Amino acid sequence: MQPTPVNSLPSASASPIFVLNGPNLNLLGLREPEVYGVDTLADIESACRDHAAGFGLEIVFRQSNHEGELVSWIQEARASADGLIINGAAYSHTSIAIHDALLMLDIPVVEVHLTNVFKREPFRHHSRISGTAQGVICGFGLNSYVLALTAIAQIIGRE
Repeated sequence: MQPTPVNSLPSASASPIFVLNGPNLNLLGLREPEVYGVDTLADIESACRDHAAGFGLEIVFRQSNHEGELVSWIQEARASADGLIINGAAYSHTSIAIHDALLMLDIPVVEVHLTNVFKREPFRHHSRISGTAQGVICGFGLNSYVLALTAIAQIIGRE
């Protein structure tokens, strides 16, 4: 299964949850499987869609290697989403632009990571995203996303 095209949105009657993915996550399954596992981004998207459907939620699932594109999607979420899940990948540790865009949201934000960033290199121990998020879920692989969807569903009263 291929990830949904970046411009696809659920029906107008839905209030989607945006699931945004940062750089190199398009290479999941190939990139350091001993660190990130064998699940592909398409596997994660499929699991998210299935789990969200159980709450009656739709998702907008996107990935970009470009910081500015992620910022634009976060800004889009301000007007068209009920919540946002973000795996900023390497940008989590470096991007003030993503941090500032997230600060402008008045919807719940959950930061996710596939790995436990606190068991990895010291530079990964600090995230510029965490301070803008309602919560952070890391270390559970694909299930980090599933747990984040459950959290958002609870926050917005859909569970």
